[in-house]
Amino acid sequence: MVRTRLYRDGVLAAEGFPIAEVSDHLHDPSATVWFDLCAPPPEKLALISEELGLHPLAVEDVLHPHQRPKLDVYESHLFLTVYNVVLDNGGLKLCEISVFVTRNALVTVRSDDTCDIDAITARWDGSPGMAKHGVSFLLHSLLDYVVDGHFEVAQTLDDRVEGLEDDLFGEQPTDGRALQRQMFDLRRTAVRFRRVVVPMREVVSSLMRRDLQIVRSDMTPYYQDVYDHVLRVSEWTDSLRDLIGNVYETHLNLQGYRMNDIMKRVTSWAAIIAVPTAITGFYGQNIPYPGFAQASGFWVSTLTIVAASLVLYVVFRKNDWI
Repeated sequence: MVRTRLYRDGVLAAEGFPIAEVSDHLHDPSATVWFDLCAPPPEKLALISEELGLHPLAVEDVLHPHQRPKLDVYESHLFLTVYNVVLDNGGLKLCEISVFVTRNALVTVRSDDTCDIDAITARWDGSPGMAKHGVSFLLHSLLDYVVDGHFEVAQTLDDRVEGLEDDLFGEQPTDGRALQRQMFDLRRTAVRFRRVVVPMREVVSSLMRRDLQIVRSDMTPYYQDVYDHVLRVSEWTDSLRDLIGNVYETHLNLQGYRMNDIMKRVTSWAAIIAVPTAITGFYGQNIPYPGFAQASGFWVSTLTIVAASLVLYVVFRKNDWI
């Protein structure tokens, strides 16, 4: 599927036209062209490369997915790789977006349809007065949409970490193996998310370089706002990794504490049981002793067992060992 748009003097002039007509508008200084492709075949990419004069290395990066978020500068255009991120069944779903930027054209190539391109065009339509800034405005809206998605994922991951903390200190006992599995999955998701978010700082900061002449002076504050959001998400991601590590260490410490508590209680009961064992063992000797073969001896041993056990129970209970 191909989506195309033509802006002329900041006004939407046409959309849905064939890619073959793109070159007809590129020579018009008042025109700004955008078109989007979703998982295009190599033949269509070759056609676009001819239309816009794209560098072969940039086209090769599109054909070989899983690139690192980056900004490459070529003589006739810029090439960006960014990722739209959504959470799907607890895991990350990444949509790689390759972006070609020329003086008056923006080309987006998506790896799949998980990135809602309609939401991006809605942002463009929601600010018609900004379209006069041309490519810099279209690119800003795209980056702003991507970074907002990163914010939502970071917020969801933060909520999950808080849920793990509540499970750790909750009144209801939790399944240790299930909790460890959740922490492992969450940590793996956070690491994968960090690989996508952190390089965005370099991408956005490089775009604001004046020598590239992509970001107009009027659009600089908007790009600075996106850069600020990127920094916040990056810092948030780093703190999430630390929080998950702290939760895991706390879980191990709590397990050790519970084990010590169990051993303390078992040892206390063993000490109580040792008293009657010692007394009955003494009275079980095959020699005469006070009360031997008499009812008084039985009662003395019984009362001694009960009294000693009660004293030990009271002492251990007072010290919270039982």
